[in-house]
Amino acid sequence: MPQPISLKDAERKVFNTASNDGLWDIFLGCYFLIFVIAPYLSPILGDFWSSVVFLPLWGLVFLSIRLIRKHVVSPRVGVVKFGSARKARLTRFTVVMLVVNVIALIMGFVAALSFGKVPGQVFSIGFGMALLIGFSIAAYLLDINRLYIYGLLVGLSPLVGEWLYISRNASHHGFPITFGTTAGIMILAGSTIFLRLLRDNPVPKVETPSGEA
Repeated sequence: MPQPISLKDAERKVFNTASNDGLWDIFLGCYFLIFVIAPYLSPILGDFWSSVVFLPLWGLVFLSIRLIRKHVVSPRVGVVKFGSARKARLTRFTVVMLVVNVIALIMGFVAALSFGKVPGQVFSIGFGMALLIGFSIAAYLLDINRLYIYGLLVGLSPLVGEWLYISRNASHHGFPITFGTTAGIMILAGSTIFLRLLRDNPVPKVETPSGEA
């Protein structure tokens, strides 16, 4: 006899189904591409502009995700409205992510001002821990387990990159290799999830009333 599902578990399942389209995985992958391309643009544009130049790209990707969700995903899975508990959880997620991003931004400014004074290993550990903590909090609040894996990947990327830089003389502290691999995994995973959603959820056919046939 099947066990009854609690309202909390049912809402979690609906939330995972509604948000599990892979599009934000693709967005995250595109975001971390900055650590792949920006180091090569830095000698030309400078450290600041080599990062700012990506803002239009992120805006375009974000707009594309909104449009795809509205015109491609929603007709297949529907539109879901959540209760106060889930909304409060999402609000806490937004606040925590804002704090984490501010901390990461401060760390970036400190690292830029102390460039050459702070050992690369120290910066890599701090940067990796900030990324790992941020993704772990997001995975917990959103109930999306694969974010733990993403957190581990992005958390290890600076450390592995620094190791490649020291032991294998990899360029740009190994960031293009490690973050390129991480971004590629995210984009590939997101694309796979999205294509599977399209395959398993065809657009419902609109039946013509018999009187109008």
